Amino acid sequence: MSSFRFARSALRSLPLVALAALLTLPVLAVLGSWLPWGQGGEAAGAILREMASTVLPGYFATTVWLGLAVAVGAAVVGTATAAAVTLFDFRGRRTMEWLLLLPLAMPAYVTAYAYTDFLQFSGPLQVWLRATYGLEGRLLPEVRSLGGAIWVFIFSLYPYVYLLARTALGERAAHLMEAARLLGAPLSRRIRTVALPLARPAVAAGVALVLMETLADFGVASYFGIQTFTTGIYKAWLSMDNRLAAAQLATMLLVLVVVLLQLELRAQRRMRFATGSAGRAGSAEAQPQQLTGWRCAGAWAVCLLPVLLGFAAPVAFMLRPLAADWSVLPWDRFVEWAGNSVRLGTITAALAVAIALALAFAVRRRPAALTRGVVQLASLGYAVPGAVIVVGLLLPVGWAQSVALQWGLPALITATAVGIVWAYLVRFCAVALQSLQSGYARIPASLDESARMLGAGGAGLLARVHWPLLRRSTAAAALLVFVDVMKELPATMVLRPFNSDTLAVVAYQLARDERLGEAALPSLALVAVGLVPVMLLSRTLRASGRSGTSA
Repeated sequence: MSSFRFARSALRSLPLVALAALLTLPVLAVLGSWLPWGQGGEAAGAILREMASTVLPGYFATTVWLGLAVAVGAAVVGTATAAAVTLFDFRGRRTMEWLLLLPLAMPAYVTAYAYTDFLQFSGPLQVWLRATYGLEGRLLPEVRSLGGAIWVFIFSLYPYVYLLARTALGERAAHLMEAARLLGAPLSRRIRTVALPLARPAVAAGVALVLMETLADFGVASYFGIQTFTTGIYKAWLSMDNRLAAAQLATMLLVLVVVLLQLELRAQRRMRFATGSAGRAGSAEAQPQQLTGWRCAGAWAVCLLPVLLGFAAPVAFMLRPLAADWSVLPWDRFVEWAGNSVRLGTITAALAVAIALALAFAVRRRPAALTRGVVQLASLGYAVPGAVIVVGLLLPVGWAQSVALQWGLPALITATAVGIVWAYLVRFCAVALQSLQSGYARIPASLDESARMLGAGGAGLLARVHWPLLRRSTAAAALLVFVDVMKELPATMVLRPFNSDTLAVVAYQLARDERLGEAALPSLALVAVGLVPVMLLSRTLRASGRSGTSA
């Protein structure tokens, strides 16, 4: 009888298993390239040895130095800003809380284009300095360098650390800081021995997210000419036409991402443990310390500088060519590019929400180990870099082309929107799933029991009970997926159909061709789209902060 129940449960879960297989196929294909039947074996070992003696040490060293520098910089900036708006009260603090989120709306590659246009040898700043002071030659360090990339990543990605550290400090720090003050500890010691250790798990989780974004980046590294694992994958595939080399590099990058993901999960568990039994930070006896005078000015400097460097300055740099001459901008093509981006974003958002809703509903109805495992597999895609997904999709396509060309699978994947939407779903289904699962967490299980007692089946339960309560979570999931698709670059650049350029691809191509003034228009459009979820996130954080204070 138990075996019959297990078989029936497995049969019911078969569609979910098929969905999870569809979403994890790119990762499995990359790992399968090491196997004999995956064109691996001795050829894989020979290619790995060849890379180890040529390009691999450079890729590894550059990636490690870039990651370490960005991790330290993002940790310092994110922790300092979070501590400023959480532990202290000063004029304009509420405004700074949401201003510090604005760099999230700026794709890192857009920030790189803006700084390059303004600071390069022929840029307006160096031209003005030479003309004004009679100087000659290069006056500023080269922007397109490892140092320039570190600068861009720090001020583009620090909000990940800021958000998690701010949440951790806001839940408990003020209460414990007040207790330490009553025991006679000075401010510097309270920050050093109370606030910073409390925020350490949150900072570690945020740094892991920053590192994953840095490792997955292609736009900044390629534009600045930095030899990282991601740029090496594309060079091996597109320039050297060597699929196995690309697969080997993709596997190494995937291993690094898995390590970072485990560190992030461990830090998140430690963070939940640290804040689980905390007192309320919003109580009357545990308010942030008031700052006035030069201390208030210092807090303003700490908070305003990252906003200026990560958002305000890049936007101003891109608005300059637009204000100088609007006539040279490709307005006619802009509508086409925007239409392609919106079309792909809409299709992917609709499919991702449908898949996430099916997975979340299955876990809600049957929280068995098999169902939970399927959902966890489907959630891994967001941590996989776009370069790995591209290689994982094209490897099976190449195998199918060599085995049965008449199937037409290669043309279906590379000449239509099927391949690129598939890659988007692998990458961003986890975003929709997380939003819907958080929505389900707010629906009491008693509602399901009452509906079943009244005779509601699975479809009726979803349509008449869950859906009215999940509309906001569904809308948020669709919006987040849509924005992520609009900004996604590496997978789009390789898998897009012919003559179907998107805003992200066009911005990259124009910047690569040194047409930075023309790249400003699609880049600013991406920033405007990215502002929408940032504003929603800011409203959510303010609402949760008010509810915590009133509690």
